[in-house]
Amino acid sequence: MFKKILFTALGILLLAGVIVGIKVLQIRAMIAAGADAPKPVETVSTALVETDRWVRSIESVGSFRAVQGADLSTETSGIVSGIHFENGAEVREGDLLVELDTSGEEATLRSAVAEADLARTVYERTKMLRASNAMPQSDLDAAASQLRKVNALVEQLRATISKKQLRAPFTGRLGIREVNLGQFIQNGDKIVSLQSLDPIYIDFLLPQQLISTLAAGQKILVRTDAYPGRVFEGELTAINSEVDRVTRNIRLQGTLQNPDGSLRPGMFARVEIFEGGEDEVLRIPLTALFRAPYGDSVFVVLEKTGPDGAKETVVEQRFIRAGRAVGDFVSVVEGLKEGDTVVTAGAFKLRNGSAVRVDNSLAPQPTLSPSPENS
Repeated sequence: MFKKILFTALGILLLAGVIVGIKVLQIRAMIAAGADAPKPVETVSTALVETDRWVRSIESVGSFRAVQGADLSTETSGIVSGIHFENGAEVREGDLLVELDTSGEEATLRSAVAEADLARTVYERTKMLRASNAMPQSDLDAAASQLRKVNALVEQLRATISKKQLRAPFTGRLGIREVNLGQFIQNGDKIVSLQSLDPIYIDFLLPQQLISTLAAGQKILVRTDAYPGRVFEGELTAINSEVDRVTRNIRLQGTLQNPDGSLRPGMFARVEIFEGGEDEVLRIPLTALFRAPYGDSVFVVLEKTGPDGAKETVVEQRFIRAGRAVGDFVSVVEGLKEGDTVVTAGAFKLRNGSAVRVDNSLAPQPTLSPSPENS
C-alpha cells in the first residue's frame, strides 16, 4: 500500500515538473521574441521652441457691472392698474412704466381743487374789501392762510398721485417684470430691473505689489466665455483709494463700450491689462505642456544612434518651469533652449525613450492673443 502511494506521488511530481519545464521554455521563447521585435513607433506632431517678444501684461478675472443699475419699485402701496413696458425693452429717462390705482386720490384732488378755487375767490373779495377799509386786516390774513392751506393740499395730493406712477430714472434696458395687472404691491417691492449697458464697467482685483505699474488710461482687453474668440477693448478708468486689509488686493475698474448690449452685468470675464514695454521669451504651444503636482514637463524629440548604428527618433521627458500664457502659447523660464523640438500632439501615449514618427500635416496652428499692436 505504501509503495503505491509513493509511486503515485512520484508520478504527480514528475508530471508537475514536466508542465513547469514546458511553461518556462514558452516564457523564455516569448521573451526572446519580444527582445527581437522592433519597437513600436508612435506618430506625433511637433513644434520648435522659438524666441518671441511679448508685450508686458497682467491678467486677472472680474465681473461686469452697469454704470447705472437699479431694481425699480414704488414709494407707496396700491393695486397695479397699468403696465406700460415690455420685458427686456429699451426705455428712455422719464418713460412711464407702471401705474397704481389712484381713483381715490383723484376724487380727493377734485374736491381739494374746488376748495382751492373757493378760497381764491374769498381771498380776492376780502382783498378788495380791505382796500376800501370795509374789512379788518385779520380777515384778509385768514383768507390768505386758508388759500395757502388748500393749495398745499392740492400739491400734496398731486405728489401722492405722482408717486403711484413709476417712471424710468435713466435710459437703459429693462429686465423681466415681477408684477401683474391687479396685483397689490407694497412700497419697496421689486417691479423690474433697469440697467444702463453702454458703456459698462468691469471690476477686478490685482495684488498690491502691482500698484506702482497701474495708471488710469491703460488699455485693457476683456474676454468672456459667452462669446468665444471675441475680444472687447476698454481702458482702466479707476483705481480704488484703499487696499483690502484681508486679501491685500486693490480693486480696479475698467470701462468698455457696449453699443450692442452683448455684455451684461454680472457676467464673468478674463481681463488683461497692458503695462507697456516688451520681454523676450521662449515660447511653446500650450498643448505641449503636461501639468502635474510634481512639476510641468514636455516631451523633447531627439535623434539618437541605436546599437546597430542606425539613427532613430525618440523622445525624452524633460521637466521645465513655465511662465505666463498668451493665447495658445506659454512661455518657458527654464528647461528648454531655442531650437528644441517638443511634442504637441500624441504625447499621451509616450514614455521616456519611445520611438516616434513626426507628422505635422494635420497639426492645428496655435495663435497669439491680441495685444496693443495687433488687436
